[in-house]
Amino acid sequence: MDAFYAAVEIREDPSLGGKPLIIGHRGRRGVVSTCSYEARKFGVHSAMPSLTAERLCPQAVWLPGRMSLYVEVSRQIRTMLDDVTPLVEPLSIDEAFLDLTGIAKDLHEGGRIARRLKERIRREQRLTASVGVAPNKFLAKIASDLEKPDGLVVFHQEEVPTRLHPLPVERLWGVGPKSAQRLHELGITTVGDVLKTALEKLRAKVGDSLADHLRSLAKGEDERPVEGEREAKSISEERTYGSDLRDPDLIDRALLERCEGVARQLRKGNWVAGTIHLKVRTGDFKTWTRSKALKESTDLPEVIVAAARELFARRIRLQGKGVRLLGVGVSSLSPAGAGQVSMFPDPAGEKAHRLAAAADALRDRFGEEAVTRARLLRRPKGKKDKAPPEASSLPSVD
Repeated sequence: MDAFYAAVEIREDPSLGGKPLIIGHRGRRGVVSTCSYEARKFGVHSAMPSLTAERLCPQAVWLPGRMSLYVEVSRQIRTMLDDVTPLVEPLSIDEAFLDLTGIAKDLHEGGRIARRLKERIRREQRLTASVGVAPNKFLAKIASDLEKPDGLVVFHQEEVPTRLHPLPVERLWGVGPKSAQRLHELGITTVGDVLKTALEKLRAKVGDSLADHLRSLAKGEDERPVEGEREAKSISEERTYGSDLRDPDLIDRALLERCEGVARQLRKGNWVAGTIHLKVRTGDFKTWTRSKALKESTDLPEVIVAAARELFARRIRLQGKGVRLLGVGVSSLSPAGAGQVSMFPDPAGEKAHRLAAAADALRDRFGEEAVTRARLLRRPKGKKDKAPPEASSLPSVD
């Protein structure tokens, strides 16, 4: 998807169209989640510190983002992908691989299928997507980025020398800042330079495994299959705050918010969790990660927050420091309803499940803000909420 969060916001409010729009939180700890193409003309990009973005584009419109809306739009687009092929490998909220083997007889037919998919997304969601069609995952990913936004590129294997080799070597998977520096020291700045460099020399600089990997990608080779959705291993939520949380009441409310979110994800996925994880980072970047195994797996926020509060009270020592980042996660997942059913169910637990199911139904119909706990209510407009703003809460997208 093209500038996914920003595109959704412009769809919801057309007055934002044509303006430099940044999704993220301003301030010294903020990060750009994504931005419109008008903002990119000023050098703004996803994952950029907000202070840098403010300096590059002071006239930008900023929005904090609405993750629940983006998740719902992503879910609707996913149903379109599933209608094309049963083999879909999601990479993130806005990107996925589709395997058309056995569906398209060649790349040209794959291109026609891609065009129909793009047209359906535009018609039903009023959003644009950029698609790459190629013999393998790596070339398809490269192709999808070549003509953004609203691009459609069919990348044939024989085009590797002309379309892939001139690209910066950083476009190869596995080349980060440190490995890029080592490659530059060898005079390797483009993908094509990788193949021009003796393999022994390359191995000596970056190691045998990475050298062989980069050579294969530079030839346009990638044997990895498209893997359908795998079972979730863990679920987590974390937030970074614009100023450190010091008030115990605010910290506890933040804990409850994260636990509510994690429990909601568990119920949506029809999972229960057996282990609770807590992550806390203070303003000096000291980080704690603590975990607790539950006696019985759960998808209820009451149980998750009780464990998180116990971990925080007993195993976190702030020593007067504020909380910069707070996260809650769960693991040891299993399908809800699996395992032995108790002969004597807990009435309080059954009531909590009924309440959670009712709240989920309301949120599914009217949106995530339709129902919330009184403990988490924000103050009315005009009255200052003492909680500091979150500095970042959305994963970055391109």
